[in-house]
Amino acid sequence: MAERIRVATLNIWCRHGDWPARRDVLREGFKELRPDLVALQETVVDDAGDQVREIFGDEYAVLHQGRRTPEGVGCSLVSRWPAVRVEEIDLCVTERVNPQDFPGRSTAAEFETPLGPVLFVNHKPNWQVGYERERELQALGVARSIDQLAADRDDLHVVLAGDFDARPETAGVRFLTGRQSLGDYSVNYQDVWEIARPGEDGHTFTLENPSIVAEADWSRIPPRRIDYIMVRCDDRGPTLRIHSADRIFDTPTEGVHGSDHFGVTTDLESPEAN
Repeated sequence: MAERIRVATLNIWCRHGDWPARRDVLREGFKELRPDLVALQETVVDDAGDQVREIFGDEYAVLHQGRRTPEGVGCSLVSRWPAVRVEEIDLCVTERVNPQDFPGRSTAAEFETPLGPVLFVNHKPNWQVGYERERELQALGVARSIDQLAADRDDLHVVLAGDFDARPETAGVRFLTGRQSLGDYSVNYQDVWEIARPGEDGHTFTLENPSIVAEADWSRIPPRRIDYIMVRCDDRGPTLRIHSADRIFDTPTEGVHGSDHFGVTTDLESPEAN
């Protein structure tokens, strides 16, 4: 079998709902999944505890975003390997981005993996439905920053993951997947779902999950695929082979959903794998 790494992303939904019950679902689910790299959004780190450690314990290395809301909400990275370097990318692109409500940063960390060095980026742009302009600028900013971090590193793979709060047809996602430019800039990241699950909707924020109306009423919007894992491309395609992609935490355990989002996971291989 070819060497593989397993990557996952999930919005944890802070401590909303029945957190102790959700924590148990997430703990057991990730234990069964055994991911190598995980991008988590809406994690809480405060005087009451560390949500990520409650789920993963001490088995993994954990990196928390430096800038968090006053309530301790932000993003986190989880890895089987220690980080070689960590950078934070500013997403405060307009005056409408409020750090009191939204941390306004993406986190990029480099890890030495069995597939070589991987720059793993947890991207969480603005969530408001009318803020696509901000999400465009944030996608552009994170892409430029990644290109700078990966400059002159032909050996470096880049995996971009997170809750993008945007459907595949929106400008920011189209930009990231090479379907359009923004300003004078263009990039190409391969959406793992499109490769492994062509034609499947893959909704990750949907009324299939009743949690989306438990704390706030999201019933007025259609089902959406807004959570992604993407692999950066060279001139001929993604630098890692996408072996599979699946939704995670998309069915309840004894009536309990792990989050208001469904997550995404993928197994990645070297491009030489058959």
